[in-house]
Amino acid sequence: MHPVRVFLIAAAVVALGATTGSAQPAFGPQGAEAEPNRLQQWLVPSPDPGHPAHAVLFRPPGDGPFPLAVIAHASTQNVLRRAQMPQPEYRALAAWLVARGFAVLVPERPGHGATGGKYLEDQGGCDEADYVKSGRATADVIAAAMGFVRKQPFIRTDGIVVIGHSAGGWGALALASEDPKNVAAIIAFAPGRGGHANDFPNRVCAPHTLTAAAGEFGNKARVPVTWLVAANDSYFSPALSRQLADAFRNAGGKVDFRVLGAYGSEGHWLPETEGGVKSAASDLDRALKPRSPTRAKKR
Repeated sequence: MHPVRVFLIAAAVVALGATTGSAQPAFGPQGAEAEPNRLQQWLVPSPDPGHPAHAVLFRPPGDGPFPLAVIAHASTQNVLRRAQMPQPEYRALAAWLVARGFAVLVPERPGHGATGGKYLEDQGGCDEADYVKSGRATADVIAAAMGFVRKQPFIRTDGIVVIGHSAGGWGALALASEDPKNVAAIIAFAPGRGGHANDFPNRVCAPHTLTAAAGEFGNKARVPVTWLVAANDSYFSPALSRQLADAFRNAGGKVDFRVLGAYGSEGHWLPETEGGVKSAASDLDRALKPRSPTRAKKR
């Protein structure tokens, strides 16, 4: 190939890299609404400035303003599994919330899937896991996404509900300890970290450390927490979950702890399925009852 042509191609590649590396897409909607429930892709801020969080937003019909529900997804310490993770949507849970008048945001945290970037909530090794640090890092991501979306004109600024699943639930507990003024309720499905230690069911990395961390989160928590776990959850069993909830409560947190019936072959994934959401519906309604947003009208 001619040397001049080689130079021109190399220069074009460098220029393209500089453009794509420096140009950050604007926060907010990234395309048109679609079905179901006005599904729309968004970019929202994260604590990692170079990696905005990819998110899915669902809304009821109309202009709002709607109360906001933020769903914080599960995670894994496995790098490959995180990189390959499809964008979390929790469609069944989101549909249930939209039917009750909520706009629902599901942000994908840094270190996962399309968001990419550094895994901010890394808990470290199994024996020396830092569950407080990982929980607070998750809480920071939830707060950044929530803080941006609550400023949108179709969102009510108060009465926010945070729903966390597994590691996302653990981050929601950490958020509760920061006493967020605009959050009315937290619902945590099997919150925790370190479950399935070394890929073995019913084994948890450093469970005493996890319990102590739950107590630390409960110390300053003032937001009421509904703690739900399926009877056949092999990541955080009802027995361990009760210990964690007791530690959170004994330190000063407000907890309504409930064991749900067994669901499928693995109850840990209950909030990700339509059947699981239906099985938890009465407990979800009870958790939301103090706020009572208006149910969405059909188009």
